[in-house]
Amino acid sequence: MAHKFINEIEPGETVDDIYMAKEPILRSTTRGDLYIAMFLCDRTGQLNGRMWQATEAIYRVLPKPGFVRIQGRSELYQNNLQIIINNVSVVDASKVSVEDFLARTDKDTGQMFEEVKKIVGRIKNPQLKALVGAFLADAELMEKFCTAPGGMKLHHDCIGGLLEHTHNMLRVATAILPMYPQVQADLVLTGIFLHDMGKTEELAYDMAFSYTDSGQLIGHIAQTLLMINRKADALVAKGTQIDKSILDVLGHIILSHHGEYEFGSPKLPATPEAFMVYYIDDLDAKVNQVTAAIDNELSDSNWTAWKNALQTRLYRKRIE
Repeated sequence: MAHKFINEIEPGETVDDIYMAKEPILRSTTRGDLYIAMFLCDRTGQLNGRMWQATEAIYRVLPKPGFVRIQGRSELYQNNLQIIINNVSVVDASKVSVEDFLARTDKDTGQMFEEVKKIVGRIKNPQLKALVGAFLADAELMEKFCTAPGGMKLHHDCIGGLLEHTHNMLRVATAILPMYPQVQADLVLTGIFLHDMGKTEELAYDMAFSYTDSGQLIGHIAQTLLMINRKADALVAKGTQIDKSILDVLGHIILSHHGEYEFGSPKLPATPEAFMVYYIDDLDAKVNQVTAAIDNELSDSNWTAWKNALQTRLYRKRIE
């Protein structure tokens, strides 16, 4: 029987299919009864799953993450679709086509990567050019760069999402840099190309999107800075000098690109180039987040449900 994708499920349907289970949690109701909350996912999206009258034995065997066969029903709760689970059983990953369960960019990754290389190929500063070249020459790293997701949940959370996000940002930068001649274009382009490179080490995406141990312990911002310094050291060892002042201003872009301490930036932007990278990054992430939320809304309302990450509901009606 063909797989019923998440985005095809309507309220009030009987559900009997295989999905990716993520982040199962055993909780208690106000009466003390146990239930399990989890996300049920495939490449088209995810829904909340709830199993009432659960037991610790059921919870212990659930993969975290992994594949499960769900039998239950779909229903609307506070205008959000969820699946009420009656029965759940673990499914061997070898029996499943993983491609059905990992979201993937709908853009052409080969074409995007060629355009990324073309844009960063415009960098004139010889030291920044050498540094970018060292990353591009790392075939294993570039393969990860082209396949890694851009995030876990908030934006570009799909295979190829990191490349898509970086590609978008570089295109925005090339469009607006001529308007700001006082901003150093080479630093902006280098900063954008490298700003999330650490996500190739932070995120795992072989079965489901999750954080690696390194991602949990260090995070992509610090990891990116470490990667830059390692590439710079390797270049110096081969006779190509990278000035500390250049590494400092580039490192500042990396450390400040989330823009706020509360969003994980160790530093706040303090150069024109850092401000530009931060705002382009935030623009592309937010637009992707907003449009995905609108596209994935299951109701017929002109408004989405409340989106906590955005602190608003979103207006869906388009002007034709």
